[in-house]
Amino acid sequence: MKRLVVYLMCGGDAPELAAAAVAGGADLVELGFPFSDPLADGPVIRRAAERALAEGMRTRECLECLARTRERVDVPLVPMTYSALLEAYGWEQFAEDARTAGAESLIVADLPVDDRPELRRVQLVAPTSTDDRIRLAAERTDGWLYLVTVTGTTGARSDLSAALPALVERARAAASVPLYAGFGISTPDHAREAAELCDGIVVGSAALQAAEGGPRALESFVASLRAAVDAAVPA
Repeated sequence: MKRLVVYLMCGGDAPELAAAAVAGGADLVELGFPFSDPLADGPVIRRAAERALAEGMRTRECLECLARTRERVDVPLVPMTYSALLEAYGWEQFAEDARTAGAESLIVADLPVDDRPELRRVQLVAPTSTDDRIRLAAERTDGWLYLVTVTGTTGARSDLSAALPALVERARAAASVPLYAGFGISTPDHAREAAELCDGIVVGSAALQAAEGGPRALESFVASLRAAVDAAVPA
C-alpha cells in the first residue's frame, strides 16, 4: 500500500490535529519543530512556525507536544527540524529525548548526508543531487528516502514538479528503500500522480492550510488525499 505522510507544526492543537489526520487516513505524521530561519520552508510553514514560536514552542515544549501526540495516535511520528536546534540542545540528547517522547525517526532539513552519520534520520535528496549523493543517502537513510520534488522551498503549487519522474528513476537505480516524494504536493491529483511513481507522498503546506479550518476540515482533506493515493496506478 502506498503511504501517506502529513506534516503538522508543533503547537497546542497538534495532538488533536494529528488524530484528525490519522482518522482521515495518514500513515505517518511529521511534526515540525519551529525555527526562526527555516531555509527550506515556504510562506505557509514559515507562518505556522512563527505562530508556534509566539505560542512558546521551543525545543523542550515541542518534545512535550510530541509525547502528547504519541498518546493520541499509533502511527509513526517523525520530528522535522533544523540542525541549529539540535546543536543548541545537544545532538545525542535530542535523539534520545525524541525517541523517549515517541519519535520513530528524525528529519533534519539542512544537515548534509555526510555530516553526523551517527544520527539516525531520514535523508533527503533533490533533483540537483548527484548520483553519488543519492546512493550515499540511500545507504544511510532511516527507513525511507525523502525525494524533494523541486529545487527551492516548500509550498503549495499548481502543478506537480516535472523533475520528479527523472529523480525517481535515478533514486530507484541507487536505492532499495521506499521512496516518498514531498514539497509541492498540494491536491488529490498531485497525490495520485506522485503515488503512481513513488512508494509514498508527503503533504505539508496544503495540510497546514486545511488545518486552519480545524480538525474536521483537516480530516476531510486528508481523506481526499487518501482516496487519491489508493487510486494510483503504478507507472
